[in-house]
Amino acid sequence: MMVLSSILTWLLLLTGSFFAVVGGIGIVRLPEFFSRLHGGGITDTLGAGLIIAGLLFQEELSLVTVKLLMILFFLMVTSPTSCHALARSAITQGFKPVLEVDTLDSNKN
Repeated sequence: MMVLSSILTWLLLLTGSFFAVVGGIGIVRLPEFFSRLHGGGITDTLGAGLIIAGLLFQEELSLVTVKLLMILFFLMVTSPTSCHALARSAITQGFKPVLEVDTLDSNKN
């Protein structure tokens, strides 16, 4: 049983780390604000959630488990909410999402 728990923990930690790194690369590489916000927000929530889930499997039922569950809950609530607030604020300030990829390529000329 301990081996299964360790394997599941490592699987969740590595998968969460992968999503966190992909999110960081997406923030740098994606072309405009809204796609960067989307890429970063999704992978941030998923990556951190998987990492915390992996830590939950390592810990026995204790106060640490309760604290990790509270962190996971607040992360799942606040991360999407903050991304939505940033996107809403950007639209209010006049940023418009780019709907066609061709307009991005034509700006380079």
